[in-house]
Amino acid sequence: MSPYDVLLAEARGRPFACIVGWPVEHSRSPALHGYWLKQHGVDGCYGRLPVEPNPAALQKLVAFLKSTANARGCNLTLPHKIDIMPFLDRIHPDAERIGAVNTVIKRPDGSLEGRNSDAFGFLAALQEGAPQWRAAAGPVVVLGAGGAARAVVCSLVDAGVPELRLINRTQAAATALGLAFTPRDGRQIMIERWDERSEMLDGATLLVNTTSLGMKDQPPLDLDLARLPTTAVVDDIVYVPLETPLLAAARARGNSCIDGLGMLLHQGRMGFEAWFGKKVEVTAEQRAVVLAT
Repeated sequence: MSPYDVLLAEARGRPFACIVGWPVEHSRSPALHGYWLKQHGVDGCYGRLPVEPNPAALQKLVAFLKSTANARGCNLTLPHKIDIMPFLDRIHPDAERIGAVNTVIKRPDGSLEGRNSDAFGFLAALQEGAPQWRAAAGPVVVLGAGGAARAVVCSLVDAGVPELRLINRTQAAATALGLAFTPRDGRQIMIERWDERSEMLDGATLLVNTTSLGMKDQPPLDLDLARLPTTAVVDDIVYVPLETPLLAAARARGNSCIDGLGMLLHQGRMGFEAWFGKKVEVTAEQRAVVLAT
């Protein structure tokens, strides 16, 4: 059976959505949406759909969502958040500004709209996990320049961070991202060299890893935290494993740490409410259920 056939068999004619990525086996999105489905008594399904990273595969995904009557949409994870955009019928202005889509909503007329809930999810998880952190307190370091980084940078700029140091293995991508979000009020986005990433931690109030480094089956993030103040918050949006080497090292030296599960939980609210028509909240019980997977 193809992955599409497996998903349809799992749905059994019920309304469904899914997480789309390559790979996608690690995703905990089915657990978090499954919790809400059960909590609200919704007779629906949320599954996994591996889709290869090429235009033909994305076109097939779009055609499948449009032609399948009980399909409600999908979430997108690496590496599809940017590449999916040309194939959708409409991009929500917030997602257009971020330049990435993580949620696809099938509208009543059958068209597909791309939205982005990563910015909301990131900031909600940050405020929940580190209520003492203040955007205006000082510089922030962001590692990475992909689709998730765009949402993180957007949310931090909007929150009022005075200086953002953006560092990526491919400096050109960081430069393009920095130019896209540089505020017009004199605040700065500094593009720094990858080989100087450890030095750029000096004086930071927040360090955010948006790269895949440290994720299961990926190389670890090589980063010396010596210059990072122990008062800084360290946020790694990777959630498999939940305790990445970066978070373990930061926690050992006394930094407040935020794992990627909170962002995952909060960003899921937008899609669920649109697909299944129920307003949902993130709870400690839900986090425990997802962690158990």
